[in-house]
Amino acid sequence: MKATPLSNCERRFLLRAIEERKRLDGRQCYDYRNVRISFGADYGCCIVELGKTRVLAQVSCELVPPKPNRPTEGILFFNLELSPMAAPGFEPGRQSELLVKLNRLIERCLRNSKCIDTESLCVVAGEKVWQIRLDLHLLNHDGNIIDAASIAGIVALCHFRRPDVSVQGEEVTVYTPEERDPVPLSIHHMPICVSFAFFQQGTYLLVDPSEREERVMDGLLVIAMNKHREICTIQSSGGIMLVQDQVLRCSKITAVKVAEITELIQKALENDQKVRKEGGKFGFAESIPNQKITAFKMESAAVDTNNVEEQAEEIITKADPPSEVFAKPILHTPGTAQIGEGIENSWGDLEESEREEAAEEEGESEAAAFECREMETEDTSTMRETKKDEPIVLSDSEEEEVVILEPQELPKKTRTQTSSKQENTSKKAFNKRRKKKRAAR
Repeated sequence: MKATPLSNCERRFLLRAIEERKRLDGRQCYDYRNVRISFGADYGCCIVELGKTRVLAQVSCELVPPKPNRPTEGILFFNLELSPMAAPGFEPGRQSELLVKLNRLIERCLRNSKCIDTESLCVVAGEKVWQIRLDLHLLNHDGNIIDAASIAGIVALCHFRRPDVSVQGEEVTVYTPEERDPVPLSIHHMPICVSFAFFQQGTYLLVDPSEREERVMDGLLVIAMNKHREICTIQSSGGIMLVQDQVLRCSKITAVKVAEITELIQKALENDQKVRKEGGKFGFAESIPNQKITAFKMESAAVDTNNVEEQAEEIITKADPPSEVFAKPILHTPGTAQIGEGIENSWGDLEESEREEAAEEEGESEAAAFECREMETEDTSTMRETKKDEPIVLSDSEEEEVVILEPQELPKKTRTQTSSKQENTSKKAFNKRRKKKRAAR
């Protein structure tokens, strides 16, 4: 996990608050966050919320051949997934060091503690046994993943029901839930993990650390215990050395917390079983409070439909009169229209000055066309004279067969003063005609 590191100012602030026995969420040093359990519509599905840390647990089963060294025992498989949905620092599809440590700790807590009777999962010795698979998905990460995962795992296993089977000779029959009621797993005890964070080489101790507190802690101690005060597993991580008194002190706190959480789990399971028997509504959708915006339904409200017309008339009479409305569009000038109140369109007819300019441009274009015609007649006359008097000069090169004509100089002609536009148009027209003639010859 590549989390954004805390700044020195944040680190000093957190450590100073811990020295003063204060926490960011207002808890005391030995207080646990609120635990909330909600079940899904199917057996073996639940969501556990430890503060803002959320874990989804799902249990499934399958008939498989047993292991060769244990032919009369079922198989237990545990898997924890850390996805980027829970925290941006988690990388998908990569076995990080944190994920490997959490998976091993869950296996020691649930499998090595022998909380599930694996021999009851045997169907035919040496041939078929039940494989129980527990999948844990971290939905939101706010610290203390192992505690939330252990609670979700044991709750899902207690809530799960496997299909009933019957064996007649070598034939194994698996019954559907409609044919026979599913069978719960045989669970001996419920081990639950409790985490302790140490600061300043074990001087200060916090129970159930949050995500920010985990970043500045020096070491972590995890104790898995059941309500009978039996320690199932214990693990210490970090570069601190714990003395005997500290471990005993943590074990006493763990016993109190485990008893409270176990009682909460049993009440949640009893309530869910009672609702299912009575035919009530259950599942994640029903566990969402109706006061929130994410509610799927709301209570119907009675609407009084008496004297609706009279009330509508009173509202209309008390209302302000409507503003002036134009029934037809206003036509200010031809080709324009306006609806409603606004500024009049200033795109009217052309002004007199614009009309005069347009007329002058038309006169100039006509004069230029007339002058071009005169120039064409003069060019044709001069070309005829050159054909009679001047010889044709050929190029010395054999490859180039180009005829070069040298016309006489054009007579100077006095022209009236015209605008710059007229001179440019006449020159362009003359050059175009000259090029065309040369290309034709």
